[in-house]
Amino acid sequence: MIHRYFPHTQADIDAMLARCGVSSLDDLNADVPEELRLRRPYELPAQMSEHEVREYFEALEKECTPLTCFAGAGYYDHYTPAVVTALASRSEFVTAYTPYQPEISQGTLQYIFEYQTMMAELTGLPVSNASMYDGTTAVAEAMMMTVAAARKRNKVLVSATLLPAYRRVMDTYAHFHGIELVTIPEKDGVTDFAALGGLLTADVAGVIVATPNCHGILEDLTGVADKCHAAKALLVVSSPASTLGVIKNPCEWGADIAAGEAQSLGMPLSFGGPYLGYMCCTKALMRKLPGRIVGATEDARGRRVFVLTLQAREQHIRRDKATSNICSNQGLMALYAAIYLSTVGSEGLKEVNRAGCDGAHYLAARLEAEGVAKLRYPAAPYLNEMELEVDGDAQAFIEYAAGHGFLAGVATSPSSILVAVTEKRSRTQIDRLVELFVSFFKASKS
Repeated sequence: MIHRYFPHTQADIDAMLARCGVSSLDDLNADVPEELRLRRPYELPAQMSEHEVREYFEALEKECTPLTCFAGAGYYDHYTPAVVTALASRSEFVTAYTPYQPEISQGTLQYIFEYQTMMAELTGLPVSNASMYDGTTAVAEAMMMTVAAARKRNKVLVSATLLPAYRRVMDTYAHFHGIELVTIPEKDGVTDFAALGGLLTADVAGVIVATPNCHGILEDLTGVADKCHAAKALLVVSSPASTLGVIKNPCEWGADIAAGEAQSLGMPLSFGGPYLGYMCCTKALMRKLPGRIVGATEDARGRRVFVLTLQAREQHIRRDKATSNICSNQGLMALYAAIYLSTVGSEGLKEVNRAGCDGAHYLAARLEAEGVAKLRYPAAPYLNEMELEVDGDAQAFIEYAAGHGFLAGVATSPSSILVAVTEKRSRTQIDRLVELFVSFFKASKS
């Protein structure tokens, strides 16, 4: 094996191998199948000047063909105003890596405080943390929070209409924390709340539901909180953060905890992140809230200042008393969200949702008129995302559309596609997507 980029001497390597109880690096990697092992040097270019590096990456960029994105499933192609990236790069915000020392971290502490304030306004719940890695881990942490608050209860009910990615992460967390997850079935694309009463046994700590759900449907959660609280269980409501600008918020549904993904607040799409998980709760639960919480106070001169409060991470308190360690490097994403929200404001957020909603309903009407797709749940309300049924191979169509520059959606079954429309999608782009649907599915029938 070639180790050109490792700074360790052979003596260092031998000492570490001996500590691991193996004689060679090949032995150390014995579990990796032979066909997966790299047997040649990395294909890295030779050293370059700064100018050459810029030219190299500019050439790579030109080789990439951007796809017009109609995919969603929890992550959405919203516009990021130029002011967001400009302000997020200012030194007073980014130079202080951690907010542990308030005397040198006021910029970091202030934007976390402002982020918390705006997320509390969005969700209607009075306490917000800052922040979680992404929506999946935020909902998983909310699951653990319900169990921690209930103490002797270790069962959590989860709607079948929660995003599958969220459920997979929750399954992992639950397995290693001794939590039992029970699925609330779905009926006609929404949670079957008629079945909830029979599932709310004395060992249930919490109930987790979503709106919009994994089908894009806006669920009616009327009376759900009353059922949960009557059984002494907590209610967790998960929504994409942007949609909270127009839909009924978790507090209005009677939720105890709100948790989900905030990528839709000014963060561009990426291969796995960095994204931003949000979590808000009632005052009664704030001491169980994981992550950082920043408070405002005054210094000896009467000036407004910011400090960490209710510190619940294991860096600050005994490990066995910590609620979580999942918030380390998400400050930059919280900053993005704070700048985005302060820039677009409540009216701008409404307009973002209105544009996406109008585009989605226009697209659905066009596709149905052309006879190439129809809503899977035609009677259900939706905002900017809907599940479509097609008479053909959904995944094959997605690959076909990608060849024409469009990321057409997410295949949810062999014959259904989840399609999302944001304010970035123009009428011309929507019409072009309709043309692709027509050319693929009508041609496949002929």
